[in-house]
Amino acid sequence: MADETSPHRESSKIGKRLFVGACCIVFMGFGLWLAFRLAEEPRKQPDELSSPGSEERKPIASERVIDYDKLTEKSDKALTALMDKRKAPYGVDKSIDMIVRPDESIKVGKETVRMQKILDEVRLKLGEILETDLAAETTPREQHNTFGIHVVQPGENIWDIHFNLLSDYYDRKGISLSPLADEPDRLGFSSGVGKILKFSENLVHIYNLKERTLDTDLHLIYPLSKMVVYNMGRVFALLDSLDYGDVNRIEFDGETLWLPAVQ
Repeated sequence: MADETSPHRESSKIGKRLFVGACCIVFMGFGLWLAFRLAEEPRKQPDELSSPGSEERKPIASERVIDYDKLTEKSDKALTALMDKRKAPYGVDKSIDMIVRPDESIKVGKETVRMQKILDEVRLKLGEILETDLAAETTPREQHNTFGIHVVQPGENIWDIHFNLLSDYYDRKGISLSPLADEPDRLGFSSGVGKILKFSENLVHIYNLKERTLDTDLHLIYPLSKMVVYNMGRVFALLDSLDYGDVNRIEFDGETLWLPAVQ
């Protein structure tokens, strides 16, 4: 009797083994599928690996570039409109090419220079201490200043450039300057306009675009390579303080401009 049931027992054992083996294969296949699935998903950077302060980073705003060529060609309507708007309060449409702020750059031909660099050169020349930080921020004193730029043309000299600015200023006041207003009188004495022009040389700076530095020679000016830089606030504060009726009474000693007391 025992001999008759042994084949059935052996068959049952084999069946159980096959079942267990099949289950193992299924579990192993599921495990491999899950492993491949996880490997294909993109890995996320853990929060602790993010760079410190990454959420505080902000894009640095690029400086506005005032392009002289685009202004002369009138190819940039927005830029032309901006310059017209800035010139309007001063009435200097003819004598000043650009009015620039400290946080802007100037482009003439292939040369581009930051206005702040020019101001730093001016402050060094005047013996002022530079305190700009790594971000090259403008000083509070300069933040609201504007600077008139005249790009020197062929045949121009510093005297004529200043005279054109003065003519523009008085035209706005309804006063027409004679082309000979800056000439000495019959005795050889400088006219009041001539004294203003002479004094104005102390209020401007010549910047050499090629050499990237201030120029010390006010009389040797090369076309399109140098710019006359006016501090509009200083120049017009001076002009506004002078009554044209008193122009011929002005005195100038080489450094100071003043009106003598009325006797």
